[in-house]
Amino acid sequence: MAAVAAAAAAVSLNTTTTAALLNIKPLYWLVNHPKILNFAWTQGETLGSSPQFLTLTVLSYLSLTFLLYQVPISLEYHLRQRIAIFHNLFLIAASSIMALGSSLSILSRSPTIQYIICFPRNTKPNGPLFFWGYMFYLSKIYEYGDTLLILVSNPIKRLSFLHVYHHTIVVIMCYLGVHYAQSSLPLVVLTNCLVHVFMYFYYLLCALGFKPKWKRLVTDCQILQFLSSFVIFSLIFGYHFTTSGCAGIMACCFSATFIITLLYLFFDFHSKNYSAKAGTKDQIKKA
Repeated sequence: MAAVAAAAAAVSLNTTTTAALLNIKPLYWLVNHPKILNFAWTQGETLGSSPQFLTLTVLSYLSLTFLLYQVPISLEYHLRQRIAIFHNLFLIAASSIMALGSSLSILSRSPTIQYIICFPRNTKPNGPLFFWGYMFYLSKIYEYGDTLLILVSNPIKRLSFLHVYHHTIVVIMCYLGVHYAQSSLPLVVLTNCLVHVFMYFYYLLCALGFKPKWKRLVTDCQILQFLSSFVIFSLIFGYHFTTSGCAGIMACCFSATFIITLLYLFFDFHSKNYSAKAGTKDQIKKA
């Protein structure tokens, strides 16, 4: 009887703890709010979910980038500075919220560690875990503003293939990730957003006129993020071929291939811009 009573008390305590956790305000606003809890990606109905929208968005970005690179438009310095400050502040805030929303969704909606790495087959892109993946996708479109800020300042010196390639393909990757319910998508969102909080804080300081001496650390963090993503995708493929399979495996293949190319390009950028040779001056390029 004592054992039964103890077990009942434990269940009651666990239920109470769970109920208390669900009543935490950040958890409600970032996970359990009806708009988030009932989120469902429906191609052609959800904003930005159609292939036509994706194609038009990417082609418009590339066309505008090419046009402004060939015919530069220079904004007055103080106007450009104010735009850059707002842009970076917004992305710091948005990345922080997405990181917190993703982490709370992972903690409250993942029954096992394996689940968050390998979603079961036929998983639908619904609920909090994919809501933040969707927000992440939309944020990558907004990040096209990074390129525009370069184009209205000094595009010839600062705009690189790495920057344009990264910003172009990452939008496609995020679209596929949400549409095909890619396994581990919340982890990708979390790690990327954490790095972006740090990165856009660096850019904010630059926009405010400061000259931080740790720009190499920004690139190092980006490379570390790509390496961690590669580890995550290795785990996904391991689970996929040793269990009943993981959701969104083709999207994972696309993402893994993209990350391999980014690792090569970022290592190349790192070696060229952070050489130990005396007299070599670093150049910061947003990517």
